[in-house]
Amino acid sequence: MSKTKINDPGAHHAGSGALIRRFLPYLAKYKMTLFLDLFCAALTTLCDIVLPKIMSTITNAAMGVGITLTAGIVLRLAALYFVLRIIDGAASYYMSSIGHIMGVHIETDMRRDAFDHLLKLDHTYYNNTKVGTIMGRITNDLFDVTEFAHHCPEEFFIAAIKIVVSFIILCRASVPLTLAVFACVPLMGVVSVYLNGRLRARFRQQRVQIGELNSTIEDSLLGQGVVKAFAAEDEEREKFAKGNRDFEQIKTLGYYAMGAFNTSTRLFDGLMYLVVILAGGLSLVYGRITAGDMVAYMLYVTTLIATIRRIVEFAEQFQRGMTGIERFAEIMDTPIAIADKPDAKPLEVKQGGIEFKDVSFEYPDDHNQVLHHVNLTIRPGESLALVGPSGGGKTTLCNLIPRFYDATSGAVCIDGVDVRDMPQATLHDLMGYVPQRGVLFSGTIDSNLKFAGEHITDEDVRTAAGIAQATEFIDAKPEGYASPIAQGGSNVSGGQKQRLSIARSIAKKPRIYLFDDSFSALDYKTDVALRRALKAQTDNATVIIVAQRISTVLHANRILVLDDGCIVGDGTHAQLMESCPEYQEIARSQLSQKELNLSKEGE
Repeated sequence: MSKTKINDPGAHHAGSGALIRRFLPYLAKYKMTLFLDLFCAALTTLCDIVLPKIMSTITNAAMGVGITLTAGIVLRLAALYFVLRIIDGAASYYMSSIGHIMGVHIETDMRRDAFDHLLKLDHTYYNNTKVGTIMGRITNDLFDVTEFAHHCPEEFFIAAIKIVVSFIILCRASVPLTLAVFACVPLMGVVSVYLNGRLRARFRQQRVQIGELNSTIEDSLLGQGVVKAFAAEDEEREKFAKGNRDFEQIKTLGYYAMGAFNTSTRLFDGLMYLVVILAGGLSLVYGRITAGDMVAYMLYVTTLIATIRRIVEFAEQFQRGMTGIERFAEIMDTPIAIADKPDAKPLEVKQGGIEFKDVSFEYPDDHNQVLHHVNLTIRPGESLALVGPSGGGKTTLCNLIPRFYDATSGAVCIDGVDVRDMPQATLHDLMGYVPQRGVLFSGTIDSNLKFAGEHITDEDVRTAAGIAQATEFIDAKPEGYASPIAQGGSNVSGGQKQRLSIARSIAKKPRIYLFDDSFSALDYKTDVALRRALKAQTDNATVIIVAQRISTVLHANRILVLDDGCIVGDGTHAQLMESCPEYQEIARSQLSQKELNLSKEGE
């Protein structure tokens, strides 16, 4: 079988001890529940500990050793065991219900913290991390933490009690025999630690590969229209089949590791029983222990072996839980590249003027400089169109204003204040951002248009929809504004999605509008009507429009041309047609002769 190489992002993390220390603060929050759970765990051990003693007493009494066996003694011992079983049942109920619920609470807390941290991460993280991987980490990986949180303290606590008590009781029966039996335990521990390490590595590989597989499935299903259009079903099947085979292979190797682990424990079980049979049998022959003590001894050894076996069986769950914590730690350890300064204070921006002061920018992951020493002033209330070839830096320039990225050098200021000195909440409250690809969320049309907050009224929503030319198709739906929106807006067209995204931004009534090629899916008639209505709405706001189609910005008061990260043109259409070769080239490739001859008066 060929080996599958897995990119393991968690391989650098510390061992189990460090991960447990990372987990303890979440467990400490429920310390009272944990204390009661461990107390109940101690109660459940009473039956296992007392039963061998009861059987030893009955056996010795029946053989005339010690007390004389009577019906009264048997009834009292039976009554004692019955009471212990009632206690065991009540304790088990608490452990199975409240103890598990504690695990659910911990899982919920960890998922909340992971999601909160993910919201703080910048675009670079999401550009370099597959959605399927992220989803796996905050769902499947944390599912295993529930069982881990409950069973880990409980199982080890019970094991510790049984091992210590068994050792003490067994030593009272025969010290040499007990030492011989327990001599197997350290060797078993060494082998178990080694095989546990292999198990953990396999489980970690499984988590990585299932994330890759989820991403493949997500890409294929979300792009199923393109897949069909290009008759690429066979390619997608092969891509999925490869990921599926890799996952199968990793799980197979995991079961080999688990098989070796379980086999080793059974061999040690047999070794311990062999020691008891040999040494215990010889002790009986030479009269060193009684038959009742031998029965009790065997039962205590059985209890000890059952305890060790339970820990061994828990090892898989333990390693899954550790893998879940490890994957959680990977998220929480991802540095927040863009964060508020400690002394950042809310600012009231009254005008909305924007200034780029000698701004350069390169992406952190590839160090490719996209903007070069950009100096730009956008006056309050000004409407600015950004045009230029693909990759010229238009979207990047826009992304620096709301701090989706931070400038590598220089400063971006709003009303003279560096955006890095503002709290991000204040900064983003100023923005009405519409990305190139409209984004809608599961819910209704109304909930999407009110996404900016509860302060948005029904009147605001309807006004915004009218400006965005969305009223007609919304009113045509039976449920109107209550019409459902599927995940990702898959049940509306591209043009409708863009119009709703624009309406959402308008309803917010921001000081600054950022339209990143947000009109590309609109037909010409709708585009013209929308821009005309938008101009009246945004007269007092600063508006930046990234455009690929020059026809949509012909009437802009100011057009900025970006090429290779530099400003190469700044003016009206007519001015740029006279002074900017880069703009002329783009215009001639897109516009008719009539549009090219557009006069300044016509603007």
